[in-house]
This record gives sequence, structure tokens and C-alpha cells, in this order.
Amino acid sequence: MGVNMGADNGVYVINRQKPNKQIWLSSPTTGPKRFDYVVQPGQANGHWVYKHTGVTLHEVLQQEITKIVTKQPVDFMKLPYCNGH
Repeated sequence: MGVNMGADNGVYVINRQKPNKQIWLSSPTTGPKRFDYVVQPGQANGHWVYKHTGVTLHEVLQQEITKIVTKQPVDFMKLPYCNGH
């Protein structure tokens, strides 16, 4: 899926890699990242984690998109698979 954020901000590309339980994100700001679905012991649901840094997909989107969309509230942290961050 591609999300065009306009000429000044570029295009975000998001691909689901179902067999690998991964989501690939190509950000015009921070480049490509591969997020793995991680379920912590004792929890029913997991969250999408970039294993190189430990940051979640929701955190990356929250940080980047809120800098672009400034006239409306954006809260990726309330979406499913966020793990309550």
C-alpha cells in the first residue's frame, strides 16, 4: 500500500509479509524498516517491532506522521497491536 503525503513529504510504502509475520515500511523520512510481530510472554497479543532499535511501527508512524499532519490530531498509539504504549 502506498500513502502519498504530498510533494513535500513523499510516499510511505507499507507491505505485509504474511508468511514471515512482518510488515515492511519504506519511509521517505527514515528509509526502509522491517517490523517483526513479537508477542511478549504472558500476553495474548503482540506488536510490530523493528528489532534493530526496539521501536514499534506505531511509534515510528506517530513520530513521523504527526510532523506532517499538523492540523488534525493523529494517534497511532490507540490502534490495535500497539501493545498499549
